[in-house]
Amino acid sequence: MNSAFVERLSIGDVRGPRVAVKDCIDVAGTRTGCGSRALAETEPASGHARVVRQVLDAGGHLVGKTVMHELAFGVTGINHWAGTPANPAMPGHIPGGSSSGSAAAVAAGEADVALGTDTGGSIRMPAACCGIIGLKPSFGLVGRQGVHPAASSLDCVGPMARTMDDIIWTMEALVDGFHVPPSPHLRFGALDVDCDSRLASMVAAAVPAAIPMTSQRMAEAYDAGLSIISRETFAAFGHLLATGRVGADVAARLADAARVDDWQLARAEAVRAAFRTEIDRLLQRVDILVLPTLPAFPPRLELAARAKALVTMTSLVRPFNLSGHPALTLPVVAGPGLVAGLQLVGRHGEDGLLCAAGRRIEHALATPRSSWRGENA
Repeated sequence: MNSAFVERLSIGDVRGPRVAVKDCIDVAGTRTGCGSRALAETEPASGHARVVRQVLDAGGHLVGKTVMHELAFGVTGINHWAGTPANPAMPGHIPGGSSSGSAAAVAAGEADVALGTDTGGSIRMPAACCGIIGLKPSFGLVGRQGVHPAASSLDCVGPMARTMDDIIWTMEALVDGFHVPPSPHLRFGALDVDCDSRLASMVAAAVPAAIPMTSQRMAEAYDAGLSIISRETFAAFGHLLATGRVGADVAARLADAARVDDWQLARAEAVRAAFRTEIDRLLQRVDILVLPTLPAFPPRLELAARAKALVTMTSLVRPFNLSGHPALTLPVVAGPGLVAGLQLVGRHGEDGLLCAAGRRIEHALATPRSSWRGENA
């Protein structure tokens, strides 16, 4: 089995939750390689990223840095240089990307919490593939100092865990004054999206009282998100193409990204504003939107390796990077050997209420798994 870890560590209080950190987040004294051979000779980080310092200050025990899809610019988690983590929930299937190792480490029980980054679904997609919980916070809520690339209008650092209690513990560490309110009554809206019919049925069964709702801009928001991530990733990493050390899949995407022009970027920004307004209006009628995390079940590794592109697997997550709304994925057993993700989307800045909704649905779907606190009490 391929390891979820680039490097094993032991930093912080060994009595606290075991925390794994994606390889695009600085840890003092270790190289931040972003899963790329092109960055294998960079100098070790001189200090911890803000989020690493925060989880350590909260009592976390850092156990390692995790493998990722190269340069956080891919969705399968396949990395022929750094290694592809095994998917503990669906063996033989992709772990999802780009926070592949973070999801796999949590799913395998090698970490209680993992920090990932989500620019186009990169926390929620691997969490859904590996049968765990993943949260993309509201854009800008969690500090990105010491996270690569340094500049992004889409990227968020967020937690992955097996229980909502551990997600909430991490958010309390990362955000001063983070609070999960009581939720005696929540209004849910089920967003109608293009997906496998079994996944649509899963949403209906999980939240039967949800009000049917429609977005007119999901598809164009997905396209706009792709344009912006391409332009920003090329600005950050395009120079690495000259090294000849970037993997073939990511090199091809970077070459394509170089062709995103100013007109496409301006159009994408207009879509960003319009889509955000549309989702804000839907969230005036309900508290939480619900939809599948992925439009289909994770493919097998051999099929993903042969596929020219699986980026469309992010069609239901990427739009909410564009809009900046907080989004949470919860695992649902969808059949023998099949796991799926139920995605919840909340209002800007209401991450605490989103977590309250997640905790409620976690209890409704199944008996929650023990958090590190329960196990170590």
